[in-house]
Amino acid sequence: MYGFASTKERALFKELISVNGVGPNTARMMLSSLNPDELVRAVVNEDIASIKAIKGIGLKTAQRIVVDLKDGLSKFEIAETVIPNNNKNREEALLALQTLGFNKLLIEKTVDKILKEGVDYSVEELIRLALKVL
Repeated sequence: MYGFASTKERALFKELISVNGVGPNTARMMLSSLNPDELVRAVVNEDIASIKAIKGIGLKTAQRIVVDLKDGLSKFEIAETVIPNNNKNREEALLALQTLGFNKLLIEKTVDKILKEGVDYSVEELIRLALKVL
């Protein structure tokens, strides 16, 4: 028995387990690592690197997921996330945190969540706030 936060997450879980080589535990891991919108966006945009970064997903499985689900997931609505035009500070903070050895996907999610607050943070403030979360 599995529980889901939304019907979209449940539908995405069903799509994922339909792929050969992806079982319920792998699908749960994928949904734990990326939110449904990020996962759908990664599959539709053929972002194999983002999918492969999930624990337990190798290159071949990531490619199979993209091939099998690209058309099926294009029907899912993706919520657009609006990030303030702070790209220079964001990119510098991401690079600094990656240099410290943090996972790229985790860093991006954390920094984007901080930037959604709408405050114009400096690079140093972004790094400091992200380190508190990480």
